[in-house]
Amino acid sequence: MARLPRLTLPGYPHHIIQRGNNRQAIFSDRSDYEALLELLEEYAKKFEVAVHGYVLMSNHFHLLATPQTEDGVPQLLQAVGRSYVRGFNKRQGRTGTLWEGRYKSTLIQAERYLLACMVYIDLNPVRAGLVANPADYLWCSYLHYTGRRADKLITPHPLYWELGNTPFAREQAYADLVSAGIGSKQQQALTEATFRGWALGEPDYVADLQRRTERRVSKAKAGRPRIAR
Repeated sequence: MARLPRLTLPGYPHHIIQRGNNRQAIFSDRSDYEALLELLEEYAKKFEVAVHGYVLMSNHFHLLATPQTEDGVPQLLQAVGRSYVRGFNKRQGRTGTLWEGRYKSTLIQAERYLLACMVYIDLNPVRAGLVANPADYLWCSYLHYTGRRADKLITPHPLYWELGNTPFAREQAYADLVSAGIGSKQQQALTEATFRGWALGEPDYVADLQRRTERRVSKAKAGRPRIAR
């Protein structure tokens, strides 16, 4: 069966995951994390992609981003991927691939899943047992959204601004969301949709997306199509 093209549309939030080849480490030290963040900032601006959230883990990274153009996300990931591997290989005295094939991504319905996806992303280091509190992890967007540092990579989504009327209110509200966490069903839905490339949202949202693209946006029902009589 032919591989489906990636589902990508301008103006919609995309959840993106890129893994290291064979789950190998993609960072060796602090300078590698900093290098990837600098590249993300540079190319997100160049290709008009608003990055709402991120986390850099030892062998993969997540992005939550909204492109302004149809090619924004693939252009961003291609440019960042190539530049980072070139620098990483030079620093490590190695050759060859670093990434596990194509990045994974999907579109998510903002009203239902965007804040949950931000929480899902920022809790990755906690789920992995690296820290007990996301505030103790340097390489994620949590620190920006809770007022601990200003991160030039981040462009908050309008739904974040609706969390409160003042910076403190928004920061506290987001910290409370992360503290509450997300349910296992939401977590599983976000993971499966991203790896399978199916849009995640209510039926009306998925139907609207399907009208905007020729690419199938949801899994087809099993069995033969019914014959009209």
